[in-house]
Amino acid sequence: MRYFEDFQPGETSEAGPYVISREEIIAFAKQFDPQPFHLSDEGGREGIFGGIIASGWHTASICHKLVVEHLLKGSASLGSPGLDELRWLRPVRPGDALTARFEVVSTTPSRSKADRGAIKFRFEVRNQSGEVVMTEIANALFSRRPEGTEAK
Repeated sequence: MRYFEDFQPGETSEAGPYVISREEIIAFAKQFDPQPFHLSDEGGREGIFGGIIASGWHTASICHKLVVEHLLKGSASLGSPGLDELRWLRPVRPGDALTARFEVVSTTPSRSKADRGAIKFRFEVRNQSGEVVMTEIANALFSRRPEGTEAK
């Protein structure tokens, strides 16, 4: 189990790649973001993108899947009170291989609840060419290490 104390500012890690398909871009868009440039090549060509692109919310969801699988699995995560920033910088297209980089920005023990602490993360998602497609500053809560347990 990884607790609050096990995260150090400046620590980084990566996960991926996750290859996004045309079919999942369209399925996500139909359900959650049915804008023309997310639904078909024709819709994308009618706008500024020159073809179909993934919803930014889809990209953020992929990032969070990688966060859960790589960073939160086996941790004492208590959830998140929210985001400070979310930026979509480049379009994500079918066949893109996305890699997420995670950085611990800061750790702050709770002043009112001694059993937990807050961690600020910076997430960066890159495509197969190394281009940054999305950045996010996220806040998360983690349980403090119980007395009598050792760090791994």
